[in-house]
Amino acid sequence: MKRGVLSLAVLAALSGCSLIPEYERPAPPVPLNWSEGVEQGMEQTPLVGWRGFFKDPQLQHLIGLALENNRDLRVAALNVQANRALYDIQGAERYPQLDANGSGTRTRMPQDLSGGEQRSINSQYSATLGLSWELDLFGRIGSLREQALQTFLASDEARRGVQISLVAEVASTYLTLQADQALLDVTAETLKTYEDSYALTKRSNEVGVASSLELAQARTAVESARAVLARYQRQVAQDRNALTVLVGQPWSVTAGNPLLLDEPVLAALPVGLSSEVLYNRPDVLQAEYQLLAVNASIGAAKAAFFPRISLTGAAGTASNELSGLFGSGSEYWTFSPSISVPIFRAGALKASLDYAEISRNQQVARYEGVIQSAFREVADGLQARQTYVDQVAARRALLEASEEYFRLADRRYNIGVDSYLTLLDAQRQLFEARQSVIADRLSQLLSEISLYKALGGGDFAETRATQAANTEG
Repeated sequence: MKRGVLSLAVLAALSGCSLIPEYERPAPPVPLNWSEGVEQGMEQTPLVGWRGFFKDPQLQHLIGLALENNRDLRVAALNVQANRALYDIQGAERYPQLDANGSGTRTRMPQDLSGGEQRSINSQYSATLGLSWELDLFGRIGSLREQALQTFLASDEARRGVQISLVAEVASTYLTLQADQALLDVTAETLKTYEDSYALTKRSNEVGVASSLELAQARTAVESARAVLARYQRQVAQDRNALTVLVGQPWSVTAGNPLLLDEPVLAALPVGLSSEVLYNRPDVLQAEYQLLAVNASIGAAKAAFFPRISLTGAAGTASNELSGLFGSGSEYWTFSPSISVPIFRAGALKASLDYAEISRNQQVARYEGVIQSAFREVADGLQARQTYVDQVAARRALLEASEEYFRLADRRYNIGVDSYLTLLDAQRQLFEARQSVIADRLSQLLSEISLYKALGGGDFAETRATQAANTEG
């Protein structure tokens, strides 16, 4: 009795063994900071959630709709559920498998085979409860379960990456729509100015004041503006279509007037960030979970070299009559433990281990590549931040100068000091300056959104809390 208890204790201890190599996070192949002006160990300001970063109520409304209805995000969420199911399936392998079976057979034997003078009919009925269990002495099942767990976690980070990308894409498309609409309005105003100028020049030409050259120049400006107007009308329509696809349903904004592009539509991002923030990016976490999954597969490959012990048993009743199936003396049981020891596999087990180790080295390289790409995205965004501030400021100064140039040229033309060509040049320069201010301001905002996304998209605690509540419900 004591020997049996001791044997069970030994088996229980052995069942906790694992051959998974100890995991060490690869050293980041990037500097600790993005610039020398950032001190190491400084206090990091956390990123705000998307509701705090995007201040436009209409944009917040559209992002909320997209998070509920976007099909790509829905597919990513279903992929997480699928990997969770696979993890549960693999986890079930740790426990004994219990099955209940019932069967009945009736066999009619010919007289020639029965050996008797009459034909015989044989009956057999059984009800069985079967048990099978593989003892995970060397951690094979545990390694596969760990691999499934890390794959599930990687898929969840992939879903979060899709979520962050969706938020950024909705915001970028929305702001592009606002910018194109502003450009359309500017073009419509400019076209009205050109048409008025053309009508005035045409009347002046009819009375012999304006030349045919000035009339042709005025008409050229009108037709050019009309072409630009058609282009922006097309872009506004395409922006709306793109936003409809991202939101996942027809949308109409009723939250009030949208914030203009020259207003603070985005919250300020923190400065002086350490590269440690990269470890919170979903693509970096996904790559690390994938690396952990491959690392766990090495443990399973190593365990394949060792014996596999299975315990199989069954207990039930059997009778040649259905009425006597559960009668006295019909009980039976079987117990058949088995052990499988690999002896010769023609190098298949060694090749499987080599493949798992090579896969780990490949995943290490992928992981380092993801970190390097993430570092570059953030570094480029930080470098673009100040240069866009200077660029937009210069564009606005140019717009002020162009407005003054147009005002002077218009007055000098009206009093007959300058030619119409000077006024036309001033009109074109003012039109281009107004377009450039809108385009550069949009580029600045899109750059900030890209940086926000590169930093990990902020805290989605609000979204996670809502999803957890829905799951519990």
